[in-house]
Amino acid sequence: MSEEIQTSWKFVDGDGRFLMRHPEHTSYLYFPLASEGGMKSSISPELRGDAKVDQNTFLLVPASVEDLHNSSFGRNFWVFTDKGAVWSVSGCSALQRAAGNSAEADEVSLQAGFLWHTVTRRNKRLGLKADVTNFTPVGYKHTEFMRVVITNVGEQTQTLTPTAAVPLFCRSADSVRDHRHVTSLLHRIRTTSRGIIVHPTLSFDERGHRRNRVSYAIFGAAADGSGPIGYFPVMHDYVGEGGSLDWPRAITANLPPQAGPGEQFQGYEAMGAMRFAPIILAPGESTEYLLVMGVEECASLERLESYLTSEAFGKELSSTQQYWESRLSRLHINTGNRDFDLWFKWVTLQPMLRRIYGCSFLPYHDYGRGGRGWRDLWQDCLSLLIMEPDGVRQLIHNNFAGVRLDGSNATIIGDGPGEFIADRNHIARVWMDHGAWPWLTTKQYIDYTGDCGFLFEQQTYFRDSHTRRCRGIDTQWNPQSDTLQLTRDGEPYQGTVLEHLLVQHLTAFFNVGENNNILLEGADWNDGLDMATNRGESVAFTSLYGHNLVEMSEVLEEIHGSQQMHSTMLGDECVALLDTLGGKIDYDSVDAKKELLDRYIESTAFAIGGGKREVPLLAIAEDLRRKGLWILEHVRNHEWIQGSEGYAWFNGYYDDDGKPFEGDTPSGVRMTLAGQVFAIMSGAATSEQLGEIVRSVNRYLWDESVGGCRLNTDFGDIPSNMGRCYGFAYGHKENGAMFCHMAVMYAYALFSRGLHCEGRRVLDAIYGQCMDFPTSRMYPGIPEYFDARGRGMYPYLTGSASWFLLVMLTQVFGVRGSMGDLVVAPRISAKDFNENGEASIETYFAERRIRVRYCKTNGSSGDACSVRRITRSGSEIPWRERSGAAYVPRDVITAFAPQDVHELCVELA
Repeated sequence: MSEEIQTSWKFVDGDGRFLMRHPEHTSYLYFPLASEGGMKSSISPELRGDAKVDQNTFLLVPASVEDLHNSSFGRNFWVFTDKGAVWSVSGCSALQRAAGNSAEADEVSLQAGFLWHTVTRRNKRLGLKADVTNFTPVGYKHTEFMRVVITNVGEQTQTLTPTAAVPLFCRSADSVRDHRHVTSLLHRIRTTSRGIIVHPTLSFDERGHRRNRVSYAIFGAAADGSGPIGYFPVMHDYVGEGGSLDWPRAITANLPPQAGPGEQFQGYEAMGAMRFAPIILAPGESTEYLLVMGVEECASLERLESYLTSEAFGKELSSTQQYWESRLSRLHINTGNRDFDLWFKWVTLQPMLRRIYGCSFLPYHDYGRGGRGWRDLWQDCLSLLIMEPDGVRQLIHNNFAGVRLDGSNATIIGDGPGEFIADRNHIARVWMDHGAWPWLTTKQYIDYTGDCGFLFEQQTYFRDSHTRRCRGIDTQWNPQSDTLQLTRDGEPYQGTVLEHLLVQHLTAFFNVGENNNILLEGADWNDGLDMATNRGESVAFTSLYGHNLVEMSEVLEEIHGSQQMHSTMLGDECVALLDTLGGKIDYDSVDAKKELLDRYIESTAFAIGGGKREVPLLAIAEDLRRKGLWILEHVRNHEWIQGSEGYAWFNGYYDDDGKPFEGDTPSGVRMTLAGQVFAIMSGAATSEQLGEIVRSVNRYLWDESVGGCRLNTDFGDIPSNMGRCYGFAYGHKENGAMFCHMAVMYAYALFSRGLHCEGRRVLDAIYGQCMDFPTSRMYPGIPEYFDARGRGMYPYLTGSASWFLLVMLTQVFGVRGSMGDLVVAPRISAKDFNENGEASIETYFAERRIRVRYCKTNGSSGDACSVRRITRSGSEIPWRERSGAAYVPRDVITAFAPQDVHELCVELA
């Protein structure tokens, strides 16, 4: 058998647990260990990786992806045998590394589940086996638990001397190379009866040092409850002169412990190394060691010692497994492909991980300083509405407080409600797409709940020193004050959620470039398009804004008609953006649009009046419809490209010279996937254009070897008038990789326009690439992208997971909401059905847990099926047909008992 086959993983049960043999033969693998309490860890098959709470609170040494195989920092546990042999349960010893693939090498396997990680390592020559399990418990805030079970698998009794060894960092990630030694001088290290505690005196920051309030610790005990017999709390003394972390003198020379309990050390790099008493193991016997690592502010970490028993460890592990299983059971599918169902379960986990990690703090995600991005948060809310509906209303409402009156927004959302930051790098930027995402999430919320009143809830606006869409600075703004927009009377200004949405969309509508598309500004969804800030335009997201404007108008008309609500209050300044109320301007005139926007921006640049005006909903709806339809018509008629090879598609961008970015060029054909996705999704593309787009995507962007649709063609040169991403090598990240996020959105767009076979082809290609381990080299889940060689990159923290869940639920299985009613409109492929001709999805709707089970009947193919009958417990339930979909009234669902799982059997024609 080839090494590729040998190193592939496979699912081993129905809960999503997977097994992988010889994981050490694959580089860059890592697994997340996290808790809702805020512990953020990562672990590789060699137990490398780090553990932290935030950017300034790293328990273990920060690890980027290259550190996973090039660094010796990591969790370790050593055994010194009575024959003088040295063995590491992580495999991170110089001797074990040198063994490579020889007969002397360890046999290694890995098992992992939600969210626990076990590595088993066996050395036949030494007759030793180790099982190492790590997880972050749900029952304690900032901890990681580790259990090491050593078994004598040899034929002779052995005396073993065990030593746990975990390097402790205990400070900010900024100190990796900035004053690393100096910050170690702040360390105050003390030993206890069962562990080592580090409490730095200060939080090092040359802008202003502060007294440190955080302590870091590692505790350990043997199976009989006995603590360590001694410690090596100082890194230098543990490593020894001329030694290294993969061949430390404390281990290789079996040195006596440097310290006992109750001792203190100052000014050195800390080492969480503890020696346990020698133990005699007969053949077949095992012994166990328990480690607890933790971070705590102003508290006694010694209480963690109570978890140093087999019973406590097992209880916390079981609770953690049950917790994540319960969370993931809120959305799951049952098709004819068991592996796909289990893989989908891992994708379901990913939005939860994004909420914990943000887009930082995993080895590939070695950028940023924490916090959740504005765009990311709104997109992840799409999946939270499906899986964790409780509290989503308040979360969405809180997020609207990050909108500025000029239509821009804070880009980073903190951990607390209403906590916003202008930008993670203190660079004022405006991503032009940011205003579009809140409506997508709000619309889904309304569709799922029918809660139209949410649009009229009051919320504050964000305010900081940046004005005029971050083109100006208010030198009078006090950074110590609250980040609230104030009126001229000094009172916090509030507007409805609808007003926030209007401000975001209408300022964008008027903020156009010379080609009458919305200005690109700092970038759009593709953050790499950041070098066209003057004349660049995003046609792609202009289409999305147009779609949103039309959809908002439809919702307002629905509210007017069904809820007898006829008007709302809007701020005096905001009403000016509804130009049709006071005299229409010419939307074909770029100058007229910019003049109106400039007047509005100036009126809101500092404090505002705070006055309100009553505006009819139908007048707002008519204004939005006029603007939205103008956008879609403009894109449809002015951005369609006819290529020289007989293919046609939409131009997605203009560069900083004001020229179309796509089409035939001297260096070859230029085409972007984003430019097609939003033209399709928005309805800007006609049915005829839609067919041409698919043909062009298949010609220029489809690449089976990397899992489907590339993000763009190879532009050949480096268009520096567009963005940094084109300086990346082609086929990597935002320059032509198979970027899963946009590819999944392409599938969603195709489904939404009735091209379900083409959409499913995109999804199947992504899944196939993920499961092709010899190429993708990743654990189950969906990555950010596949590189030029087809390898999965940046796993776990990607918006593609939320969109994959969304397209599977709302399009493939066709279960979604519409103004509070349940919609059932399946687009399931024949292969999705099991041997009984059934396929099901379980989710939440109307605060009820429902299982929609599709049943093929005689004559139904299973592709794009129409609903014939819906029953529950054998009784037919009422529904109405509309546009080929079945609509079940909300009150039918709310009549179900809230505590049960209710199965709706849907017979397909």
